[in-house]
Amino acid sequence: MSPEPERPAATGTTNAGKSTAGKSTAGPFQPAIRVVMMPRDTNALGTIFGGIILSYIDQAGAVEGSRHVSGRLVTVAMKEVEFHAPVFVGDLVSFFTETVRTGRTSITVRVTVEAQRRHQRRPGEAGGMAGYAARVETVKVTEATMTFVHVDEDNCPIPLAQGEDEGRGTFLHSD
Repeated sequence: MSPEPERPAATGTTNAGKSTAGKSTAGPFQPAIRVVMMPRDTNALGTIFGGIILSYIDQAGAVEGSRHVSGRLVTVAMKEVEFHAPVFVGDLVSFFTETVRTGRTSITVRVTVEAQRRHQRRPGEAGGMAGYAARVETVKVTEATMTFVHVDEDNCPIPLAQGEDEGRGTFLHSD
């Protein structure tokens, strides 16, 4: 098994919710969620249905958003999602997240999706050993920027929890 690819240091939050502004994160960047794709998730073409990936993007974004607020968050927007590569049954799909911006009542999160796939080699093929050997390939599948709003029991927007980010519209990452 190959090690997790190193991610460039980003300004945002780590999975522990600590600010990385101006700091380099040590070690590999960990995904908010990681899922093995199963046959029940396929479309008529035999690849993973795009709606399944969108659902996981929403869940991963909510995991990142919940690091900033201990209440209800609702998805209000997801910017364009363009699929760069298909996802197959058996792929290990990782959903990497980072907080892009916090506002008075909202949180904007970027989710990057990568699929790790194993390719089987038969004996006698280049790189093949006795029996079967696997080659691991990681491909970028898609990315999306999402906005979540903190709401009360009546689904009305409320300010994020008291803290340094409230009301300032802090940008935590820029392109």
